[in-house]
Amino acid sequence: MPPSLAITRATLADVPHIAPLFDLYRQFYGQPLDAARAERFIRERVELGESVIFLARRDGGRGPAPAGFTQLYPIFSSVRAVRIWLLNDLFVHHDHRRAGVGRALMLRAIDHCRATGYAGLELATADDNVQAQALYEALGFIRERGYRHYALTIRPR
Repeated sequence: MPPSLAITRATLADVPHIAPLFDLYRQFYGQPLDAARAERFIRERVELGESVIFLARRDGGRGPAPAGFTQLYPIFSSVRAVRIWLLNDLFVHHDHRRAGVGRALMLRAIDHCRATGYAGLELATADDNVQAQALYEALGFIRERGYRHYALTIRPR
């Protein structure tokens, strides 16, 4: 990890620092800007203990600035009959890219997986997100073949 980088597990006090990054992350994936929604969503995950969020801060000379985050959700693999972590979100602010932030966040997530005794870490990314794919593959992630991912959006009545 670069010496000017700190990664901590997020608490409620970190929500105001994570929410703007989360909103940028959502925009990266085509969602409209919605700061209130981003903050509400992150706050709920932390308050309810439904996810684990790691926040990276990088010292830019004026104190540690929020540089990126990753969010993990606990899930199960029925076929393997084990618990795994779903790395659902990884985002590094454009001002902090190419500084080892994404790699450090990924390594922290892998360490968390080991420390909690879970059997693995899974993730998905967009087909055109080649920079992230290169990072995942460099860390030993293997692209699954032979499966198709499906999604169904349910709208309230």
